[in-house]
Amino acid sequence: MNSKICVVGCGWLGLSLAKKLVAQGHIVHGSTTSKEKLPQLEKAQIIPFLIQLSSEGVSGKIASCLNGCQTLIVNIPPGLRKNPENDYVKQMSHFVKHVEDSQIKQVLFIGSTSVYDDDKNFSVITENSPTSTSKTPLKLLEVEALFAKNKKFKTTILRFSGLFGKERHPANYLSGKTNLKNGDAPVNLIHREDCVAIIISVVQNNLWETTINASTPSHPTKATYYTAVCEILKIPVPKFDTTTISKGKIIDSTKLVQLLNYEFQVRI
Repeated sequence: MNSKICVVGCGWLGLSLAKKLVAQGHIVHGSTTSKEKLPQLEKAQIIPFLIQLSSEGVSGKIASCLNGCQTLIVNIPPGLRKNPENDYVKQMSHFVKHVEDSQIKQVLFIGSTSVYDDDKNFSVITENSPTSTSKTPLKLLEVEALFAKNKKFKTTILRFSGLFGKERHPANYLSGKTNLKNGDAPVNLIHREDCVAIIISVVQNNLWETTINASTPSHPTKATYYTAVCEILKIPVPKFDTTTISKGKIIDSTKLVQLLNYEFQVRI
């Protein structure tokens, strides 16, 4: 029996996910912060809601958005890279209170592998590896804990590496740039198709109350990989600084593969 699922944050990843869930026969509630995007969601047979989070609270029909749904997928970008002082923790604290008052039984929270530090040894990172003590990662971890430690519902934290897709590849951003750091560091990326498939697999397998890292298993160096991609795309290749020591990490997705019997669809 297909269920009613709420996807909060129908952006580049969330919209693709919501469409897939609809195609599988689920009733999907989806939120956006953009009024202009509401018709797009409705056209895709996603029941649309205009929801905005701030440090003062949550605006929009959040109770209706969550109403009747037992599964919630939270895909809200923290926006800390553009605005490091953004009170992400306070925003999400307000949101969690609404989730507590709803019928939600399980939450899949989309996090980031940026909660782990880079180092010059390119450490292999598992779910048991130490997390960062830097300011921004600590905010991300605090928000994860708001969900994971909540007794009102079960939560799984799914930490993705850098997302990419055919029309959205980091090579386009790096193209033609010079003096880039960490050229010898491993690449940690995951395609949107894999992200969607993994999220759906977690929900279908009722894999709750755990933390999972998700990154495509191959990890070429940044210099090698981005140079090759730019050459394929026929855009200017980036130039890396070879005089400084690179720092990085290797995100290990072994737990994901074992728990879900998952095979990555898109290799890098």
